Amino acid sequence: MENEYRRKMKEKLGLRRDIFKEFLAEFLGIFFLILFGCGSVAQMVLSRAGLGDILSVHIGFTLGVMMAVYIAGGVSGAHVNPAVSLAMLILGKLPLKKFPIYVAAQFLGAFAGSCAVYGLYYDALMDFTKGEFIVTGENATATIFASYPSKHLSVLNGLGDQVIATAALVICILAITDRKNIGAPKGMEPLCIGLIIAGIGVSMSLNCGYPINPARDLGPRFFTALAGWGMEVFRAGGCWWWIPVVGPMVGGAVGAGVYLIFIELHHPEPEKQEENNVQDKYEIVTMT
Repeated sequence: MENEYRRKMKEKLGLRRDIFKEFLAEFLGIFFLILFGCGSVAQMVLSRAGLGDILSVHIGFTLGVMMAVYIAGGVSGAHVNPAVSLAMLILGKLPLKKFPIYVAAQFLGAFAGSCAVYGLYYDALMDFTKGEFIVTGENATATIFASYPSKHLSVLNGLGDQVIATAALVICILAITDRKNIGAPKGMEPLCIGLIIAGIGVSMSLNCGYPINPARDLGPRFFTALAGWGMEVFRAGGCWWWIPVVGPMVGGAVGAGVYLIFIELHHPEPEKQEENNVQDKYEIVTMT
């Protein structure tokens, strides 16, 4: 009876076209990335580090990305990042016609995730701010949702920061999902990709956090502009807002190009791959 009910529900509500399924998967994946990631920042900021610190934020974003990949990976590939989608487009792994759909889903999902974090911590936010939403400074709360630069950071250094960090992200993702390389065991890809985020967080977050995702930064920034922080979220940091958008997109393209030139172009043909497998390579390295 239950199976019959589910079958009828699937016939009525199940989507037929892949692009719609992929849109929903990307939307829901980045929604959870924001819920866990920005939620961990909110808990740290609103408790004045009493119930969280920078390590808990790294864990929050790591788990957020990991769960996003588990949620969307089997449907859309779980890009949950326009920079990753651009890299896949460049490498011919994402059709051009799907690219704007993926990006739209990612931005909307990030915006919706910000709404969820705001609702979840509404009372705590009001208690902390007394109704005055500040963008920068000691009692700033806009930093819960989007990135802002440290005082020492120049525009050029900030742009370079985002290019390098995002290129590192994309190169590592391509390595993990490359079946002609060592890759990751099936089903373990989300964990490995989450660990990339942890690695970037503990090594590349001093300058501006580590947005490395235009949707993760701009979607929540739009939300804060509408929710009471105002247009200052775009003016702060010398109009910083465009750097976590442009930098990651450049970094995504760079990462795709680097992996293609240094690794992917040099994979052996399938018949040679069988003869010269990864185990043999390990033995050669050991012998030399």
